[in-house]
Amino acid sequence: MNPLVELNLALILFIPWYAILAVLFWLFPRQPRTAARKAFDTASLVLATALSAASMYWSMGAADTRHHMWQQVLATSVSYGVFLGVMALAVLLRWRWLRNRAAAPGDTTALEGATP
Repeated sequence: MNPLVELNLALILFIPWYAILAVLFWLFPRQPRTAARKAFDTASLVLATALSAASMYWSMGAADTRHHMWQQVLATSVSYGVFLGVMALAVLLRWRWLRNRAAAPGDTTALEGATP
């Protein structure tokens, strides 16, 4: 196997699933769709992907090298856990931010029908 592919195999295998989660994160809730919201969503997705890749490289180096397959299993598990952790934190922060914004007095952009 190509060494570059082998090193990035965990990330390559999870790209479709990460893409599905990223699209769902980007699309819901549908409103409000402000520039600040887009910036937050973009930063969250970039951070989740970067930390996921970094944790994958770290876990490849930290795994027991006597069992080659264990490196891939550990890298995949850690990478996925980090991605989900960052995205879960981003969902909670965004939900709280949007809820507080909708509840602010004098705010004309209420979250009509939006759910966290």
